[in-house]
Amino acid sequence: MFSNTKCECGHQNHIGTVLCEACGKPLTEAESEELAPLEMRYDGVARRSQKANPDLIDRVWNFFSSVKIAIWLIILTLIAASLGTVYPQEDTFLNLHTYQEFHDYYKEQYGTAGVIYHAVGLSRTYTSWWFVGLLVMIGTSLVICSLDRVLPLYRALSRQQVRKHLQFITRQQVVYSGPEPGNKDEWLDQLSAQLRKKRYKVLRDGDALMAEKNRFSRWGPYINHIGLIIFLLAVLGRGVPAWNMDQYVSLDDGETEQIPGTNYYVKSDKFTVEYYTDAELPASLKGTTRPKLFDTKATLYTCTANCDDPSQEPVLKEVKTHDIQVNHPLTYKGLSLYQYDYAQQPRLISVTPSIYDKKTGQKYGPFKLTMRNPALTYQVGPYTLTLKDKFMDFGLDEQGRPMTKSRDPNAPAFVFVVTGPDLPASGAAYIYFPREIDKARFQQDVLNKSVADKFEIRVSSMQDVSFSEYTTTLNVRVDRAMPFIWSGAVIFMIGVVMGLYWNHRRIWLRFDDGVLSLGAHTNKNNFGLRTELAAALAKTGLNVPEKSLDNRRTTA
Repeated sequence: MFSNTKCECGHQNHIGTVLCEACGKPLTEAESEELAPLEMRYDGVARRSQKANPDLIDRVWNFFSSVKIAIWLIILTLIAASLGTVYPQEDTFLNLHTYQEFHDYYKEQYGTAGVIYHAVGLSRTYTSWWFVGLLVMIGTSLVICSLDRVLPLYRALSRQQVRKHLQFITRQQVVYSGPEPGNKDEWLDQLSAQLRKKRYKVLRDGDALMAEKNRFSRWGPYINHIGLIIFLLAVLGRGVPAWNMDQYVSLDDGETEQIPGTNYYVKSDKFTVEYYTDAELPASLKGTTRPKLFDTKATLYTCTANCDDPSQEPVLKEVKTHDIQVNHPLTYKGLSLYQYDYAQQPRLISVTPSIYDKKTGQKYGPFKLTMRNPALTYQVGPYTLTLKDKFMDFGLDEQGRPMTKSRDPNAPAFVFVVTGPDLPASGAAYIYFPREIDKARFQQDVLNKSVADKFEIRVSSMQDVSFSEYTTTLNVRVDRAMPFIWSGAVIFMIGVVMGLYWNHRRIWLRFDDGVLSLGAHTNKNNFGLRTELAAALAKTGLNVPEKSLDNRRTTA
């Protein structure tokens, strides 16, 4: 059997309503509470979380609509975020990529604590499923908390009645009761004029009055929630590859490299570095080498054809050139390339060798072979060279198998399958070392066996070898979520200002058998409302001490 839903005024209220939506009469309080000031939160309107006999969906709704749950979620997220700052996160390292590399780093740098930190996944805190799950739960809580409260509040404030129940008026925060002040119509006109001067909106219903101002401030907390929801969605959006990128690209002078995960290519036309002179340095630093400016003249390209075909050279179209300096990145359609670091070390960029037939002395070629991104197939005279493997820093493991010691071209080696005259139809394997010192050290002719007696791949002079003095590292960033993060922050601050600097104030009054009953309520700053009301009454001839307007009645 349902009870407590229909008020004596005839209005049918939803189950869980505390104050009648029409007249404001308390519906659920016991007689012992009849003298206490009313609980005006959400104007006493029923919320979904107060639904009787909740089903599964309602129970989930109730869980996320709880402010206590929201606070615990925020505390857990803050603790998790702080744990993620104990040691550096994996995504901050430039030269580490595999699980074992990270494991070895944390063990070497931080000992047993670092091993545990990495093993439990705290080194990947901000990208872990459980941390993202906490953010999603906070966002869900914000949405449901807001809907559970803002919709009933909107319904209550948009349907306010001027004439309120006498018990509703006499149990407000600020109250006054006294004899009818002369001609009540003239007095009501005077009071209305005084309240309008104080920017109240005044409504009349016979000898009943309601005045209200700053209702918009009630939406401040919910605008805060909207800002936080946008902020959280933007943070989660950073996990989408198209929305966020933080990569590093190392380039030698004249080298063109693809930006990972995009159709863009970047070329370092020339890197220069300028140093401070002794005259420009303080006495304590004189005689030291201090970079003043390092600059990468870069060109950005977009791929227009053969972009996903590694067997063919991509067709590139220049879209922008820029001198990249610290804090002066190259930017294009949300893509930003920052100057990150540089290294001064001669590095082999490319060679232009030829094929020499040892029997006839015939020379074929030349063809250009780049160290970082060589083509997969080369047609050199009657010979076809198909690249099968590449070792940037050639070496042999314990079993005598070829391996690369690092990603830098310290001792580059290329393994080709060559087809052509006097060679098997399936081709013959040929390993080529661009540097003469590596040819001798690793005995290129011995490795190539009988094939070395037929032809040789080599450069004819140092003019066929290209070196770079500097290697520059660019930080490539895409952060499409940042505008939304700033938008969420601005919206949040708007909500803070709305709720902090304005108060929702309402005044109700009515006459009953020659007695004036007045009640007023504000969501905060009760003393300001009391002072404002006392001043308005004084202007109409009712000199009432401010403190006497306080509702001092307590429960019996």
